[in-house]
Amino acid sequence: MAVRLAESQSYLKTADAMSMLRPGDLIDALEDGEVVGLLPLNQVAVRFRRGTFVLSSELLLPMVDPLEPDSNEPPKP
Repeated sequence: MAVRLAESQSYLKTADAMSMLRPGDLIDALEDGEVVGLLPLNQVAVRFRRGTFVLSSELLLPMVDPLEPDSNEPPKP
């Protein structure tokens, strides 16, 4: 699932086995990321261009794929 940050962060926590805090400017405002893991406490691991980071799911906006059919619409014959 593709996601985007709702707001920029002052720092980012890496999703490595030994986590580190990285500066928040590693993720551009309009950069899309891919959810690669679900974590406890409503957190997700998201892969961006410059690394994989642990983020609260409340900070993420889902990206809609224009080629993907809307699940609410009936299939077209």
